[in-house]
Amino acid sequence: MTRKRGVVAETNGHMRFFPYEEPYPNQQAAMDGIANAFAREQDVLIEGAPGTGKTLSALVPALEFARENDKTVVITTNVHQQMRQFVEDARAITRTEPIRAVVFRGKASMCHIDVGYEECQSLRDTTRSVVEKEEDRQQLERRQEQLLEQSRGGDSGAAEARSAVMDELDQLGDELEDLSETNVCEHYYNNLIRDNTEFFSWLFDDVRTPDDVYEYADEHHLCGYELLKEGMEGVDLVVCNYHHLLDPMIREQFFRWLDRDPGDVITVFDEAHNIEGAARDHASRTLTENTIESALSELEDSDDSRTAAATNVLEAFLDALRRTYDESFGFGEREQVGENWSDIGIANPDRRDDLTLEFLQAYEGRGIDAELELAIQLGKSLDEQYEQAYKDGEATTRKECQTLQAATFLSSWMEDGTKLGQHPMVSVRRDSGTDEIYGRAELYTCIPRQVTESLFEEVHASVLMSATLRPFDVTEDVLGIENAVTLAYGMEYPEENRRTFAVQTPALFAKERNDESTQEAIAGVLSDAIRFTPGNTLVFFPSYAEAQRYYEMLGGGGGLSGASLGSLLLDEAGTRTEDLRQRFVSHENATLFTSLWGTLAEGVSFDGDDARTVLVVGVPYPHLSERMEAVQEAYDRAYADRGRDPGWRYAVEIPTIRKTRQALGRVIRSPEDFGVRALVDKRYTSASDTMGKYGVRDTFPPEERRELIDVGPEKLKFAMLNFYAGHDAYDGEPPAP
Repeated sequence: MTRKRGVVAETNGHMRFFPYEEPYPNQQAAMDGIANAFAREQDVLIEGAPGTGKTLSALVPALEFARENDKTVVITTNVHQQMRQFVEDARAITRTEPIRAVVFRGKASMCHIDVGYEECQSLRDTTRSVVEKEEDRQQLERRQEQLLEQSRGGDSGAAEARSAVMDELDQLGDELEDLSETNVCEHYYNNLIRDNTEFFSWLFDDVRTPDDVYEYADEHHLCGYELLKEGMEGVDLVVCNYHHLLDPMIREQFFRWLDRDPGDVITVFDEAHNIEGAARDHASRTLTENTIESALSELEDSDDSRTAAATNVLEAFLDALRRTYDESFGFGEREQVGENWSDIGIANPDRRDDLTLEFLQAYEGRGIDAELELAIQLGKSLDEQYEQAYKDGEATTRKECQTLQAATFLSSWMEDGTKLGQHPMVSVRRDSGTDEIYGRAELYTCIPRQVTESLFEEVHASVLMSATLRPFDVTEDVLGIENAVTLAYGMEYPEENRRTFAVQTPALFAKERNDESTQEAIAGVLSDAIRFTPGNTLVFFPSYAEAQRYYEMLGGGGGLSGASLGSLLLDEAGTRTEDLRQRFVSHENATLFTSLWGTLAEGVSFDGDDARTVLVVGVPYPHLSERMEAVQEAYDRAYADRGRDPGWRYAVEIPTIRKTRQALGRVIRSPEDFGVRALVDKRYTSASDTMGKYGVRDTFPPEERRELIDVGPEKLKFAMLNFYAGHDAYDGEPPAP
């Protein structure tokens, strides 16, 4: 029997919302544990299988605690499909519980006139100034009318007071006439002059998506983004993207819009295994050669006394950047630079990086700190001038100050470049328009806790949930969480509905991937798995190149195959994830070849016949790069007391197995679902015990290790035949072994 979503029960005056009519055995315990953690201001790490109600297990006690203690719950994800699910869950709750919920999205996707952030800020300030002066004029006009009546009644003092008011009106009229030449936003203007009660009644009558708000605002010629910001004050629940919490500057504004101190906010992170990478991306800082050139052009038009110092420091850094990447090219390497950024290693183990050394050499004998400070001061002054010019209508767009951007980055580069977890990089790319090569400098943040730790310390409490969050101690270390409550629930669906095989093929090390016998063994396993799957098959590889290799070996793209394997689909660059998923599930017997590091490995559901079998081929370690080595080295230094080789464990092994477990979770999404998961590489088998750090079986949680069944390559088809036949899954006769 399919469990029905969306049942709310009232128990002793407390809200109890279950994702199904009958909660899973551990679900009530999870909600109670989370509620108790909130009372103690503790964070919670919770791992549970897909589809078992993790979101509502966290959301219900969070909303209940928030209602009783005057707090706001913010639930966030970086997966679009999960965002849609949050909206559905929130709507289910609002059908029974009177909560106010807002789904928030960034300005860029909600602007009706398509302007940038700085320009929007200026438009908003100018528009508000116009409206305020118009309101002042209305008040003065009412006042002068009152004084006129009084003066007609013989009040001589009223006549004198009215004369002063008329002078103010004249002055205000001149100011408004000047402002009429400035830039305003008509949508935001309407926000300010209209009564928006009807909008907010509509907004909180249901859980509205940002698209809903955009359409409403567009129809009524309003700014939906600003109305949403206004409507967020004191709401019960906000659904948003990661960057609203992980970017420190955005977070400060976000909490201000909520009208909440951080201590009055409860955060709930879904797909929390992704926080590490997202935080690292938000913390890294870059400066391109083009930005420096723009800053120098900007300075040519400045007659400020600080211009010479700013020009000196930026020209020196630009010259150093160019020399650094020019000297790095070997024979023929410059010609190979493409349109994507390509990293160049500049870090040194015992001294500053090559770019900084080049830069300092140009500054020998001069005061770099003093000139950098003057450059920042000048940048701020120019930025204020651009702001005023836009407000006054002297400029049609709000210009961004390139000098300020460049000088601020350079100051951070010099101050933070040697700090633990900050890795200096240089990258180059080819301009598609001019065919010229240009570079950028980057401070790459290796340790994400430098971003996340302050967040988790500031808010009242946080819940981090995922199907692949373990090992918990590593999650706590990497994100800077202390004294968390940890809850782990395995797959609560019937065990007889799944089989997980570890197939004893050769280990697919990089150096073995071109071995013909290894390829034949893996191709044979894939062919058998596809033939004996009564439905669709998902196959994940360490890279897109490997996916394409076996796609072609099995007959895709005009290749040859010894057996009919149905429709073979390849995940290729430029194909939208949802379009590919829809094309895949529209077939009854299809196989999709993709990379485990692509977009289909997590956050995408394949229910029932959409995918019956999933295979992970090889151990998909991330591509070895200087960035990955920098992260490993930083973790080795930061967590030297955590046992042997913490950098490998934290940066490589555990993220890889999390990705593998995410891929396995694409099938068996409900209690009635059934299917086969196969790990195709002997490093997953019992033989991994003899393979040192390259054996990965022990990295899986204990209950998942217990379910791993070792099977020889030639035996997999028999094991699958027995399993699927036991579920009457074959239409007609099953394939002959």
